[in-house]
Amino acid sequence: MGAGYHRLDENRGGCCQLGRGEEGNFSSRAELGAACLALEEAKRKEDRKPRILLSDSSCFLSSSQKWIGEGKSPFMWGNPDTDIRHIVQLLRERIEQGLLTILIKIKAHRGDPLNELADRWADEGRQSEKIRWSLPTTRDRPIFYWTDYSTTHCSPMNPTVKKRIDFKVSRQQLKIHTGSTANFLTREDNSRDFLGKFHKDRSV
Repeated sequence: MGAGYHRLDENRGGCCQLGRGEEGNFSSRAELGAACLALEEAKRKEDRKPRILLSDSSCFLSSSQKWIGEGKSPFMWGNPDTDIRHIVQLLRERIEQGLLTILIKIKAHRGDPLNELADRWADEGRQSEKIRWSLPTTRDRPIFYWTDYSTTHCSPMNPTVKKRIDFKVSRQQLKIHTGSTANFLTREDNSRDFLGKFHKDRSV
């Protein structure tokens, strides 16, 4: 997965490849990576110009906003990923220097020229040799692996993994039941007789 941004005033951009692919390639990671790259570039410029960041990710905006300024839970334990930590650090440095940073939410996949240019940079980032955020997260969350139709998948705990676990447990539980439902679900083929009994059975 790649992350990229486009800078309008200079008509250029930047990109990188995102590490930790085994933790899942979620779109929010790409948006967080793009924000990091843009803020790092602003820091390198060492000017006092305001920065306006346009993003189609509400996740990025909501995640970063609650750590800037005052809040009822001003600590990072609930969201310890290095991506958001780095963003907050860069934003706070700008605040301490009196620099203005404006975050604006735009709609995705609506043909916005700047959004499309940023997506092109992100596509280029997939092939980039520059890999960022490849270290494990501070959550130390386990990675689950499973094989489905000869294809191996890996992911941290998420709704898909939970469904796979529930499915495996259900398959094991079928062995200790003898009702019509259990008999129907363990058959290799379909059976109208068992299907009819399945709807009447309430014991399983």
